[in-house]
Amino acid sequence: MQKKWDVYVYGDVNIDLVVPGVESLPEPGSEVDVPIMETFVGGGAALFTLGLAKLGLTPVFQGSIGRDMYGEYIRGLFRELGVDDSLLLDSDTKKTGISISFTTEKDRCFLTYRGTNEGISLKYMDLEQLRGAKHVHVTGYEGATNHAEYLDVLTKIHEMGDVTVSFDVGWDMTGVWYEGIFDLLPMIDVLFMNETECQHYTRCDDVETGARRLAEKAGMAVIKMGKTGAMAIKNGEKFFAPAYTVKAVDTTGAGDSFNAGFIYGFLQGLPMEECLKCGNGCGSLSVTKLGGNTGFPFRAELEQWIRNHE
Repeated sequence: MQKKWDVYVYGDVNIDLVVPGVESLPEPGSEVDVPIMETFVGGGAALFTLGLAKLGLTPVFQGSIGRDMYGEYIRGLFRELGVDDSLLLDSDTKKTGISISFTTEKDRCFLTYRGTNEGISLKYMDLEQLRGAKHVHVTGYEGATNHAEYLDVLTKIHEMGDVTVSFDVGWDMTGVWYEGIFDLLPMIDVLFMNETECQHYTRCDDVETGARRLAEKAGMAVIKMGKTGAMAIKNGEKFFAPAYTVKAVDTTGAGDSFNAGFIYGFLQGLPMEECLKCGNGCGSLSVTKLGGNTGFPFRAELEQWIRNHE
């Protein structure tokens, strides 16, 4: 089948209203002036998609926005950067989700209205449309809560035979770290976790040992280790790339940016070390500006950044 998209992404998209430098919220009945508020597109799936588009790939995004000014803003940015928005639906019942982020140098807190992101479920993925993509990226796993639908959908994708799959597991808010996740791994080509998630899911104190356990079932395990760098295990071989040193302004979307850079390299057929460098470069540059995608590089900028740091 002729593939019209490089990557198919289903998931969350919302507005991030970022208010930096807030040490405490106003007392009831009071007002506090802040030097700046910025509005950005947010949502892990959307940030991943926008990153791929900046790197020159052709992604399609399935999700939902409201019929409001924020929805128009999101659709406009998607089109500006080259994201296919033909599967992005307008809701007649809910408004576009908004997350207000109060940030300091040490921490962040949020006020969130889920809006059109409420009720996201892998069962709503358009599998017929997905056949038109070379690769699919999956997020939003919640352990036993939605494991059955992930098993069902990933099995169907795996049976297609010509679509590769990446899976960013994400943090388990329940604290259970459901071991049933190992049933999904044989259908995953690229498994993303951070080092803490890896330790929790594998019950291994040593990250490399845990990554090797994951890679025994998945095509590869890619572990994000923050300021240390990133590691991948594939076919029993370990690959590593150190992090790039930058001044962090806003860490929103750093992990999703890493994922986009790595998958760009993966789909280009680059060696594993180069895929890790692409991930580290995108993740590092993304934190240098406010917003989850503002600092994300275009392809030429990423290539130059990596050359400058060889």
